[in-house]
Amino acid sequence: MAGFDKVVVSYEEAMAGLCDGMTVIAGGFGLCGIPEGLISQIRHMGTKDLTVVSNNCGVDGFGLGILLEDKQIRKMVASYVGENALFEQQLLSGVLEVELTPQGTLAEKMRAGGAGIPAFYTATGVGTPVAEGKEVKTFGDREYILEPSITGDFAIVKAWKADRFGNCVYRHTAMNFNPMAATAGKITVAEVEEIVDPGEIEPSQIHTPGIYIDRVILGQFEKRIEKRIEKRTVKEQA
Repeated sequence: MAGFDKVVVSYEEAMAGLCDGMTVIAGGFGLCGIPEGLISQIRHMGTKDLTVVSNNCGVDGFGLGILLEDKQIRKMVASYVGENALFEQQLLSGVLEVELTPQGTLAEKMRAGGAGIPAFYTATGVGTPVAEGKEVKTFGDREYILEPSITGDFAIVKAWKADRFGNCVYRHTAMNFNPMAATAGKITVAEVEEIVDPGEIEPSQIHTPGIYIDRVILGQFEKRIEKRIEKRTVKEQA
């Protein structure tokens, strides 16, 4: 994109330049705050051999889970398998390469990548399979492992509101991973619920400054009476 106005009017424009073999970082937590329209566009494009970095891989038939159906994802970097039976099946069969990463470490990998920090030390995972093949160093009386940061060719995020310059505001649980993911892409695309004119968002309320955002699209989100819930747990009546 050239200039300050970063709004695009089609999903084709929003994901232009995505090619086979690229790395895509996707914001969201479970089914909350996911850029569902951008994910659907990737499926429509048929882009293959992708490395996808996200907290999890959606569920069967929704979210990032739809990219597993045509085996568009070669490698998944995530915190957990979640409620996705196809993800589990492809992992166990060896069709899908999976790198399970502690949730906080994954968030910091994105944040560090966006900040230009190539790696960092963390105590999380020491003495477990997470630490295998990684440098271990002692600080004080505790061991830490060296974790490389993450950057992607594309980052796709979902925001509540953005102005035409790309300044974004997230709501509630969508604050998980979206702000970090937004900084870590060479091209970052924000799918939003509302686009406003510059100046309408109070500067102190901006979560992701527009300098990190390359394209903004007004999203077409699923319309449901009830929001999708990854795993519904209810209290039994006495």
